[in-house]
Amino acid sequence: MRGVYLVLIAGASLLLARGVPAARAADPVGVIFDTDICGDVDDVLALGMIHAMESRGDCRLLAVTVSVDNPRTAPFVDMVNTFYGRGAVPVGGVGEGGVKLEGKYLSMVDAVDDGKSRYPHDLKDAPPATDVLRKALASQPDGSVAIVQVGFSTNLARLLDTPADAVSPLTGAELVKAKVKFLSIMAGSFEPIHGNARYIEYNVVQDIPSCAKLVANWPTEIIFSGFEIGIAAPYPATSIERDYKYVAHHPLAEAYYLYEPPPHNRPTWDLTSVLYAVHPDRGYFDLSEPGDVVVEQDGFTKYAANPEGRSRYLILPDAARTARVVEALVQLSSQPPDRREGDRP
Repeated sequence: MRGVYLVLIAGASLLLARGVPAARAADPVGVIFDTDICGDVDDVLALGMIHAMESRGDCRLLAVTVSVDNPRTAPFVDMVNTFYGRGAVPVGGVGEGGVKLEGKYLSMVDAVDDGKSRYPHDLKDAPPATDVLRKALASQPDGSVAIVQVGFSTNLARLLDTPADAVSPLTGAELVKAKVKFLSIMAGSFEPIHGNARYIEYNVVQDIPSCAKLVANWPTEIIFSGFEIGIAAPYPATSIERDYKYVAHHPLAEAYYLYEPPPHNRPTWDLTSVLYAVHPDRGYFDLSEPGDVVVEQDGFTKYAANPEGRSRYLILPDAARTARVVEALVQLSSQPPDRREGDRP
């Protein structure tokens, strides 16, 4: 019997090494990804990670919503989704009133080689993000969805204010409370940054009113990945240079080069929020004690311990844990697609 056990263990290990999931005890978690994909390139790597984890059977990407008002952002998301064979994933846009930004890599949506689109995609105009969010949540079992917000809080703050409609008899706040397990958010800072104990983080300061509203009124647990986490675990440029060459053109690697060419090691702010959202039980991070977070007028995220609080933040306690996190981020971001230029079966 011992030989049989060894064969079974070896077989499971081989499947996992190839990115093929072994038998799972639980259904994959439904993920909604809310992103400001446009500025920094960590959003792009984080989206690739989600696709890799879906291929492994760990999650299912329900929708992507974009919190930047730029007409190329939603097509860019659709381009990445299509590259991974999931062009049917709904994509929503923030629309009027969202933060307007330009991007260094969004031109990829127009790239052409030999008269053909380098990265095929077909989305031109995205529906409102709140509509996409309501439909995605209403379609899921209660308490089953992890929302990952790695941009501005505009879309999710607006979601809380949506009324009951034909999609659901629940208001936005009621939908969130019913369907969402927790919100994993890249925002704020909870340790001094380069000696600055009152560091004002970018995702917060771009839409302070929405972030303050979200943090004050979100009805489920919120897990913050603060600015300090991403800078503690930079993505190694050597991976960008070596690990994506299984295709002539890879959207993640090309976006990285267009944003800032290697050899720089880019912080992994958004990737850490995704990793925790899908694998909160794998011990990648420690968590703070429960507490309350208040977004102050200048955008500073003030944390106060409170046993009844709904907020925690991620902690990387030592170099060994940090190395483990970086290895996971590299392996997931660079994992080849399990299908290309199509939709889910």
